Amino acid sequence: MLGFVAALEGDGEQAIEAYRQAIALDETYFEAMLNAAEVFIHPLGDFDQALEMCDQALDLAEVDDEIIDALLIKFDALLGKGDMEEAAQVVARIPEGPYDNPNHAFLIGRAFYEIGQPEKAAALIEEAATKDGRHAEAQYYLGLIRDERGDYRGATEAFIRSRELDLEMGMPPWAPGREPFLAIAKVAVRGLNPVLLRYVGDADIYVTEVPGIEILAEGVDPRALVLLDGLMHPDREDGDGRPCQRIFVYALNVVRLAGDIDAIEQEIMLALEREITATFLEAEQAERGDSELN
Repeated sequence: MLGFVAALEGDGEQAIEAYRQAIALDETYFEAMLNAAEVFIHPLGDFDQALEMCDQALDLAEVDDEIIDALLIKFDALLGKGDMEEAAQVVARIPEGPYDNPNHAFLIGRAFYEIGQPEKAAALIEEAATKDGRHAEAQYYLGLIRDERGDYRGATEAFIRSRELDLEMGMPPWAPGREPFLAIAKVAVRGLNPVLLRYVGDADIYVTEVPGIEILAEGVDPRALVLLDGLMHPDREDGDGRPCQRIFVYALNVVRLAGDIDAIEQEIMLALEREITATFLEAEQAERGDSELN
């Protein structure tokens, strides 16, 4: 329980220390092994240690539910490592349904989705969303599947529902308040490579929990980390001359991915690097290519 509380407070190292003590006291402590594996995956990012814990747990697993739990966490560790081939092999080992636990149905469906089998994923995720209407993750993945199928209205409805449930869950207890979060975001912007900073260095920065429903309807991911707004090509003469006038940082989505307070700045910076590159650099490269062809 000390490990569980430490994990909730965002202290992954302390959580692992407590879980290791629990396992040392009882080397058959299945739940402690799985909890430790989850912490190794996120926020610590130590996927090899997570895999080791999962294999220990699998050696102890006796019933289908235990096997499923251990295999699903092992899948997440392999996904984190980028080992998609072995991850797919783990999914193939999962006992077949039906699954009484809606969360098992969702997690197995999500696994199929991540290895590129959306049709197998769809039925399980829809089942989970139907059985548990308050399952935010199931609603989010339901939106992804509907979007891929071209059902944009259905996708938007699922994304809005996922957003509502995320907001109800709220920020974790370790997350900073709005003003400290804004200060971290400003540090992240200043830490960008100068090539990227020139596009957003003068932008106004705003922090809010999640994207608004009005931009979800326009196709923005409800779990986006940042959004660049008020965009203008540097060569244009209208506007105020700033390539990007506003940066929106979505705190709830950032902390979900960060896992602890020390990782927030890095997650914002990485998200900005991706967005700036896609919005400005790739666009400029495409324009340069067209010009050279002409």
